[in-house]
Amino acid sequence: MTAESAAAFSARPEPEILAAFEAAKGFMPVHEGLALYAAATGAGALGLPLLEVGTYCGRSAILLADVARGAGVSALTVDHHRGSEEQQPGWEYHDPSVVDPEVGLMDTLPTFRRTLRRAGLEDHVVALVGRSPQVAAVWSGPLGLVFIDGGHTDEHANADYEGWAPHVAEGGLLVIHDVFPDPADGGQAPYRIYRRALASGAFTEVSVTDSLRVLRRTGTGI
Repeated sequence: MTAESAAAFSARPEPEILAAFEAAKGFMPVHEGLALYAAATGAGALGLPLLEVGTYCGRSAILLADVARGAGVSALTVDHHRGSEEQQPGWEYHDPSVVDPEVGLMDTLPTFRRTLRRAGLEDHVVALVGRSPQVAAVWSGPLGLVFIDGGHTDEHANADYEGWAPHVAEGGLLVIHDVFPDPADGGQAPYRIYRRALASGAFTEVSVTDSLRVLRRTGTGI
């Protein structure tokens, strides 16, 4: 690791950005958020967009948007904003405050927009509202970072990986959240795509911070 890349991986957000992250609705712990921020800072040096799959209410988007602002690139977020499986009524992570009373479905988009507005980062995010495979099918450009934090079924995790990992540029980063090697700690779908990425020979592990894995593209394919 060069001195420049080492410095990037020790980057931290300013206190007001960290405070906005902590205040935002979401699930990512602070220490994992700091690891994501540091990884994104390194990836931002490529001069390419930073993309996340699975936005929810914008907690991690704050970090990517702040990095994008500093790097002069865009942060892209992909989400249908109807909630993942475990966020539906009757499940552990359901939050009735983000249900649209008119249609009776989850709609996290208004909360997401308010999150970015409060953090002063609206102008640095392009929100792609739709299902990940459909958006990926019409995307053609290279990306400096892809952060996968979407649905945790095998169907959805594999679709996110297959749709977006091909767009990670040479030297760019693939970041996967909620990677739990022990099934007692959480669902296994993110762990399986993490193992798939390593087995492909296209990605090399850079860092591990609890359930957050950072991989760098060092080869071709997925």
